[in-house]
Amino acid sequence: MRKVEIFLFTILLCSPLSVFAGEPTGSAYIDGGKSNVGLILAHGKGKHPTWLVVDPVRKGVNEKLGYHTLSLQMPSGYSHWKDYAEGFPDAYQTINEAIAFLKNEKGVTRVFLIGHSMGSRMASAFVSKNSSHGLVGLVVAGCRNNGGNPLSCDKNLQGVNLPVLDIWGGNNGKDSRSASERNGMVSDTYTQVEISGANHKFEENEDELVDAVVSWLKSQN
Repeated sequence: MRKVEIFLFTILLCSPLSVFAGEPTGSAYIDGGKSNVGLILAHGKGKHPTWLVVDPVRKGVNEKLGYHTLSLQMPSGYSHWKDYAEGFPDAYQTINEAIAFLKNEKGVTRVFLIGHSMGSRMASAFVSKNSSHGLVGLVVAGCRNNGGNPLSCDKNLQGVNLPVLDIWGGNNGKDSRSASERNGMVSDTYTQVEISGANHKFEENEDELVDAVVSWLKSQN
């Protein structure tokens, strides 16, 4: 193979929207059949693709809306929550791979992204720092504002030019305070929803969480 051909092949292989992109390593996928809509999910700190919050949402959205859902294995294993900032570039690459997989291999044309806790920090940072992200909407659940760049949810969300659902559990003081600090962002394209009585993990409030996400996704059609 000539050098020029090798170079072009390498460019295609490394492109985030490459036709060669497969399902991201460690992810959990539910097929949406002929639906052209997909939802990518990013779990919280040190967890996994079928953990609390992301698991009921991925299943609920597939069941109620018929969307493809792809829950990712996000970077983990850091000793302190602030150290997770080191894994953000890897998170961006994983999200790019997920977008490519849904679009190139599943025929999806509209992709939404949802993150919970640290996953919401990663998701919001990804959207704010990648102008060609290929997404149509963002959901952040239990997203907090402390930690500075790129961990600060409010700083990230100020740079997001997409419809946003900002959702949190009303029984968690840190989440409620962070959400209140973002009240000024509310607009026709920025929606805030409190799940009254829910904790950070939305335990025992999974149905309300799923219903809120499904309702917002339906409003984006």
